[in-house]
Amino acid sequence: MEPVRTCVGCRARSSRSALLRVVSHDSILVIDERAILPGRGAWVHPTQECMDAAVRRRAFVRALRVSGSLDTQTIEKRLNGYGNKVNGSK
Repeated sequence: MEPVRTCVGCRARSSRSALLRVVSHDSILVIDERAILPGRGAWVHPTQECMDAAVRRRAFVRALRVSGSLDTQTIEKRLNGYGNKVNGSK
């Protein structure tokens, strides 16, 4: 049985493989493809709707327990098809 996580955007529960893990590194959100980066992680569906909802509700700030705002450009580019996969992914 595969682990289940909750999307911080839509609050729906999904299998871990259906979600992206995101971590904060120097106030920048970074996609953790292999789920191996240290620190707290937040899970979000790889859709623009869930990303927008999470940013609007400040869900990443709460889930990652950081103060201030986070730079979401890296994830926005990835969702729009401009970014490459990172963190040793295929």
